[in-house]
Formats: sequence, structure tokens, C-alpha cells
Amino acid sequence: MQKHLYRCAFSESIIETIRQVLGSVGFCDRHKRRPQDFTRQRHFCFVRTLVFLLQKTVRSVQLHLNEFFDRLGEHLQPVTASAWSQARLKLCHTAFIELNHRAILEPVYAAGSDFEVKRWRGHRLVGIDSSLLHLPNTEEMGREFGWVACQNQEGPCGRYAQGRLSVLTDLLNRLALQTLLVGWETGERALAVEHLSALAPQDIGILDRGFASYELFARFIARQRHFVCRCARSSFAVVNRLFAANQAGQSVIVELRPPNGTVGEIRTAGLPERIVVRLVTLRLSTGELEVLATTLLDEQAYEVAALGELYHYRWGIETYYGLLKSRLDLENFTGRSPEAVRQDVYATIFLSNLESVLTRPTQRQMMNSSLQRQHACQVNRAVSFHALKLHMIELLLSQEPPQQVIQKLEGLFAGAPVTVRPNRTVPRKKASAWRSYWFQRHVRKSVF
Repeated sequence: MQKHLYRCAFSESIIETIRQVLGSVGFCDRHKRRPQDFTRQRHFCFVRTLVFLLQKTVRSVQLHLNEFFDRLGEHLQPVTASAWSQARLKLCHTAFIELNHRAILEPVYAAGSDFEVKRWRGHRLVGIDSSLLHLPNTEEMGREFGWVACQNQEGPCGRYAQGRLSVLTDLLNRLALQTLLVGWETGERALAVEHLSALAPQDIGILDRGFASYELFARFIARQRHFVCRCARSSFAVVNRLFAANQAGQSVIVELRPPNGTVGEIRTAGLPERIVVRLVTLRLSTGELEVLATTLLDEQAYEVAALGELYHYRWGIETYYGLLKSRLDLENFTGRSPEAVRQDVYATIFLSNLESVLTRPTQRQMMNSSLQRQHACQVNRAVSFHALKLHMIELLLSQEPPQQVIQKLEGLFAGAPVTVRPNRTVPRKKASAWRSYWFQRHVRKSVF
């Protein structure tokens, strides 16, 4: 009970911090586009503009505007969609980046934090991966992020704009640590290098097969950062030999050298020309052999089976992108400019982090209360995100004490929990294009 009160107090302190940051004059000045912006008394001030973006909805803009100002208690003439468009033009997406760091990440990872950060054997597990975003099809968007050409059996048949989103994710706590939105032609490995600056010494970066390369491994080692990376058969000669032997449970420490033709690039980059990594082999439930490369060289502290368990956590970043793009409908952008897209992306990232923090006490209670059950329960994310968006005005714009709003939200978070079934596998069926369209158009549910 006492621990639950501490965690509730932490949630309240997070809301207080967000309110303080939003209300500070310096915060507004740093994230408005021009000095004269947000200086006149309008329906949409700086803070209301941020909160309206956080309440992103699939409904019409005018309906959202009517309900927004109705909940604020302003029953005046309707605010038009044009007024909203003009207000968001004054805002920079960097406001959500600073708000995320100052009000969520810094308090969560501060020494002595009551959040109780989950770790694996003292390490924070960090997923590194990227996902492509289908962007609004405008000339400005294509110039900013790049075009993808389309063609069929008759030849070229158009093009569309596409970007690449890379989120550095704390997998055990489901928190986004760093977010990069770039053109789709930027490679995943280049983005992983940019993420290196956000990794702490005790972090373990978990990477999929597409990241296995000498240069990236060397950059991790040069920065004295840990990684666990799955390797494809063609990645290194020694890995190919392990696949050929087809024996699970192997653990070997090897010295790697750069591939022929890349030594000059490695020297120019100031990277070591020899690196030492550990390779381990595991047998998957499908019978397939898996080879992992890691900087965790201590075979006593990190046994082979433990590394297999560790790498399994990587799936959390796949489900995280699924949450962003499906449940939160990220690609249903509320604007058609590059800045509008960035506002939607970073607002969604902030919202997901806020939900992860506020639902933690409820999730802990569910886990404790389900000890006598066959399967554990967890918070229904559709319910929690809907509740959070619905009460965003009370959370951030009202004078209502945070404790009252948090209690109301926790009651909603606890409703309709979902059952956790570990090791559950469902055979994948290749859906036709028509069935996929039907699902996206008529079946899939978005939040709010």
C-alpha cells in the first residue's frame, strides 16, 4: 500500500512538472516560430495549441474544436478550423521534445526516483530500430523526406512521399528516449550511430539482423557501449561457420576485422581495425539456429540462455511501432506540411511516454492481484489512451488538483484489463491485398 502511494505521488509530481513547464514564459519563447507569435489574446494560446495536438483524433477538426472549447467552458461562437491552422503555424515541434525530456525522462531516470525503473541484471535494455511512414502526398513533403516511385506491370504509375522514423526505446519500461524523423533513404545503421549519443554506459542496445556490420559494432565498442545483435548468415565468415555447424549452446569469443575494401573508411572514421565480440548460438522454437553477437564477454555473468532471454525483449520495439501506427493512428496526420507531421510525431511520442508513466501504478496493482490467477492481467492500452486523451484538459489546462485527476484516471485504467498469455504463438497467414484493405478500412480501431 505504501509503495502504491509513492507511485501515485510520482504521477502527481509528473503532472505538476508538466503544468509548470507549460506555464513558464521561457518555454513558450523557445518554441514559437516568431517573437510576435502567441502575444495577443486569442482562443488558441500556446498551451492550448499543444494540448489540442495531444488530443489528436480521427474525427473532423470542427467537431474536435467544438468539443474542446465546450469542455473548457467557453460557449461562444465556434472556433473555426482556419483559426486552428493559423495557431499551429506559430508552434515548433521542439516543444514536445523539451517537454518529454524535462517533465518525463529526467524525473523517471533521476537518482532515487520513485518510478522504480525496470532493468535486466542492472542494465537498461534499449531497442534500436526504425519504421517507414507514409506521408501526405505533397510536393513540399516529397522534397523534405523523399519520393518513392511506384510501378506495375505496365511501368511507372506514380509516386508517394515517405519518411523514416527511428525511436530509441527503453523496452522494459516502454519509454521513448530519443526520436529521429528523417528521409526514407537514410539508412538504419546511420540512425543507430546517431542514437549512440543517447546511450548510457550500462545500457544494452538490442539490434536486429539488418544492423550487423563491422562499422556499427566498432562504433559501439569505441564509445564503450554494449550491444546484442542478431547476425545473418552472410554477415561475417565466422558466423557462417557457426550456421554450418548448426549446434546450439555455443559461446565463442572472436576477433573481427573490417571487410576488404573498407579498411580505409574505418581508419578515416578513427575506428579500431580489430574488435573482440562474443558469438553465441541458440535454437529457436521453430528449429532455426540463431546467432547473436555481443560485447557482454563474461560467460559466467551472461550465460547463453540468458542472452536468448535478453534478445527476446527486442520484440517490444516492434509492438511499440505497432502501437504508434495502429492504435494511435500516427500516419493519419492532421496537417500536410513537414512541420505539421513533426508536430504529430513528437506529440504522439510524448503522449505514449506519459501513458507509460501514469499507468504504472495500476499495472503493478493488476500484477499483484492476479498472482492467484492462471494468467496475469495488464492495462488495456486502448482504454488507457482513450481515457488520457479524454481528460487531457483536466490534466494540463485546469486548476483541478492532480491527485483528483489521477484517481479518476486510475479508475478508468483498471477497467477492461486484458489477459497476458506468455509463449502464445498464432500462425501467420498471408492476407490478400483486399483483406488487408478491409481490415484497415472497416475493422481496425483507433483511439479517440
